[in-house]
Amino acid sequence: MKKLVIAAAVAASFFGGFAQAEDAKPDNEVSFNVGVASEYRYRAISQSRLDPALQGGADYVNNPSGFYAGTWLSTIKWTKDAGGSGDIEWDIYGGKKGEIVKDVSYDVGVLSYIYPSNGLNKVAGFADANTTEIYGQIGTGPVYAKYSHSVTNLFGFVNSKNSGYLDLGANIDVPEGYTLGLHVGRQTVKNNGASSYSDWKISINKEFFGVNFGLAALGTNADKKLYVTPAGKFTGKTTLVLSAVKTF
Repeated sequence: MKKLVIAAAVAASFFGGFAQAEDAKPDNEVSFNVGVASEYRYRAISQSRLDPALQGGADYVNNPSGFYAGTWLSTIKWTKDAGGSGDIEWDIYGGKKGEIVKDVSYDVGVLSYIYPSNGLNKVAGFADANTTEIYGQIGTGPVYAKYSHSVTNLFGFVNSKNSGYLDLGANIDVPEGYTLGLHVGRQTVKNNGASSYSDWKISINKEFFGVNFGLAALGTNADKKLYVTPAGKFTGKTTLVLSAVKTF
């Protein structure tokens, strides 16, 4: 599941090279984000041993074509908990967005989750944690359906290539500038049926003082014996997660 000085220089070169009229949307846009979360949950499983996480990223989009690319990082603890090493997740992704017909959108792309020096391939019962998925999403209004398919082993599971994740949800604008998020998902782990599970999330987000704050209630029906910290705490338990993200 970013060197800000270098990223800032890249952004400056983009903005300088693609100057637009004041009221026109630029063909090329670059943005950056930094944030903190009370816990890093991915597909409702804790990646940070139920502890807070620091996060940040950068995104580029070409508006005329819909092509985009980005990168994102977070502190993690799960690779160490599994017997390997490393404390960073580094995501790199790219794809294309657009409309199939009026009011029906699509988003297709590829996403690689990189865990530098994770070493899980040297731990009995695990494969390398690095994972690549291809994905496709279709949406209309606030409602969307997304499917992600692994073209490598999935997050350290042995022989798990061709695992899939189905994500159904909606992001609904509600009064006073809040956004209500609703989500259900199903993670299928190929050749590791006991590790497959379903998850859910209800969230509310709003921007205050230029920072997007979010509060989410989420949980899973994952196996409580398989998804645990070294201390035996269930990493898929129902919980509340508070986050704050600044985009600039």
